[in-house]
Amino acid sequence: MSKFSYALAFISATMFQAKDRREEKGATAVEYGLLVALIAGVIIAVVALLGKDINTQFTKITDQL
Repeated sequence: MSKFSYALAFISATMFQAKDRREEKGATAVEYGLLVALIAGVIIAVVALLGKDINTQFTKITDQL
C-alpha cells in the first residue's frame, strides 16, 4: 500500500470512530432522559399513594405545636 492509501484508511477510521462517539452521546442522553422520567414517575406515584397519610401526619405535628 502506498502512503496515500494508509492516510486515506487512517482518515476513514478516524471519521468512523468520531461518528460512533456522536451516536453514543445521543444514546447516553436518551438513557438519562428515560432515567429522569422513571424517577419522576416513581415520585408522582409515591406522592399519589401516600399524600393523604403524609398530610395527616403534618397536620398532627402542626396541631401539637
